[in-house]
Amino acid sequence: MATKEFKAESKKLLDMMIHSIYSQKEIFLREIISNSSDAMDKIYYRALTDDKLDFEKDNYSIEITPDKDKRTLTISDTGIGMTEEELEANLGTIAQSGSLKFKTENESKDNHDIIGQFGVGFYSSFMVADKVTVISKALDSDQAYKWESEGADGYTITPVEKNSVGTDIILELKEDTEDEKYSEYLEEYRLRQIIKKYSDFIRYPIKMEVTESRPKKDNEKEFEEVKEVQTINSMVPIWRKNKSELKDEDYENFYMEKHYGFDKPLRYINIQADGMVRYHAILYIPESIPFDYYSKEYEKGLELYSNGVMIMEKCADLLPDYFSFVKGMVDSEDLSLNISREILQQDKQLKLIAKNIDHKIRKELEKLLKEDREKYETFYKAFGRQLKYGVYSDYGQHKDDLQNLLMFYSSKEKKMVTLDEYVSRMPEEQKYIYYAVGESNEKIDKLPQTELVADKGYEMLYFTEDIDEFAIKMLIKYKEKDFKSVSSSDLGIEDDKDKKQDEAEEKANKGLFDKMKDVLTDKVKGVRASKRLKSYPVCFATEGEVSIEMEKVLNQMPNNENVKADKILEINTNHNVFKSLKAAFDLNDQPKVDLYTNLLYNQALLIEGLPVQDPVAFSNSICELMG
Repeated sequence: MATKEFKAESKKLLDMMIHSIYSQKEIFLREIISNSSDAMDKIYYRALTDDKLDFEKDNYSIEITPDKDKRTLTISDTGIGMTEEELEANLGTIAQSGSLKFKTENESKDNHDIIGQFGVGFYSSFMVADKVTVISKALDSDQAYKWESEGADGYTITPVEKNSVGTDIILELKEDTEDEKYSEYLEEYRLRQIIKKYSDFIRYPIKMEVTESRPKKDNEKEFEEVKEVQTINSMVPIWRKNKSELKDEDYENFYMEKHYGFDKPLRYINIQADGMVRYHAILYIPESIPFDYYSKEYEKGLELYSNGVMIMEKCADLLPDYFSFVKGMVDSEDLSLNISREILQQDKQLKLIAKNIDHKIRKELEKLLKEDREKYETFYKAFGRQLKYGVYSDYGQHKDDLQNLLMFYSSKEKKMVTLDEYVSRMPEEQKYIYYAVGESNEKIDKLPQTELVADKGYEMLYFTEDIDEFAIKMLIKYKEKDFKSVSSSDLGIEDDKDKKQDEAEEKANKGLFDKMKDVLTDKVKGVRASKRLKSYPVCFATEGEVSIEMEKVLNQMPNNENVKADKILEINTNHNVFKSLKAAFDLNDQPKVDLYTNLLYNQALLIEGLPVQDPVAFSNSICELMG
């Protein structure tokens, strides 16, 4: 029979598919197996309305047969088969899918659905094969037909003999090159790997002859290799089972089988949604952080299945960045797929699933916090930073959703507390939620800025991560209570009597403070008497939106080297150092005023963990003071 040409658009599309659409050649096997599953589903549908036809599921299977000598890979099924006209229609015109047409004519029942919505999946076989042969015998037909093609040049259809109903697809693999080893698709271990990865949950058995090593019958110390046909896929996915059938170990085993992590999951979520969009999901909250979590190599995302067939290994669109640590899978019946199952349309269904998953994860974390504080703190130690990023990112769009999940170390409780717990303990007269920022809890304990707040008996939250203050600045307030840094120029603690005393003191020392400001030039915005210091001689206060800790963080970023906080040098007027400084000023001893001023400024820098600009001059000043 003469070779028939593909239509012009089909030639172009085939060429595009082979060279660009599929990113991984191994998925050709997934596509062919999915089509075989479709073919058996069609018999099931026919049996629903045809009393003469019985559907016994045990009679239906897919068989994989590699032949290294002939360099062929054969995929056989016992499905509905194709007539000559169907071979012409389904394989002669790319993107003409019998499955898609069939799906529109039949309602899904008893978990049977048609996977292959587009006929182009079959043509992925040309990525690995020089020649593809399809031998098919349709149900209710006495004649079988063979479809053959070597690619875009065309195809032939001829009558052949075939004893049983179904389809055999024979791939004559390409020769190996330096870049591609097509022989791997004849290796038993590689075929098993691909089937388990993409087609493990196809509901019909996928069978293949495998080699097993077993003890000999007459001598158990010696082993022999035995070949036997085994079912490679598990067929029934965990998410399709009733929740009541599953135990904790089932979820843990699935977690390990799918290589979601080497740890044990802290929590799992089983979702079976049947509303505006139908889907099943198994989600896991890991116990420990992956080693590459904050590297460029880490990819967030959930495995995405369409009716049990994996179509994406990492679907990033299903998870917001602040929940990027969540592992698991989603299987949906409603996703719209375009020309390749690898490429998803950004459709309404996917966005609905993502929104629902976001809500479910958040509620599960809130439940964990309430029911098992120790486990939640384990989780928070690993991933709390990511939640804070979620509060800060997207201009605070998600802050209301995430604020109840945040935790910080408490100066009073000496442990991690939530914002709700902090606010519930606030005295009636306390106006603000106070926080202090530093490298560690131990260093914050020693900060001079904490003295007044601690003296009042108010609880402070300790911020020790660089993201903490940025997140809180975005949060602004919690339950109508504003956040206030202990380094803020106005702590909102003083009463009217204190304010009058401070004003009198400020007035009495105005000349000295002005002189100190002149000595320090533009290094500080001002110098004033401290309202907060009890035992320390000096500290910085800040005004404006940028704190000293934020200054440190921002200056570590590329192209952000000149960010400065508005610093106020606060002096403890009750300290002996100030008395010496005041005496020098009263005696008009300008060199000593300069010396004390610079020493106090550098001392404030060191307290904040900021670099002294001229260490040599600083050490000389100390020596001069000691002399």
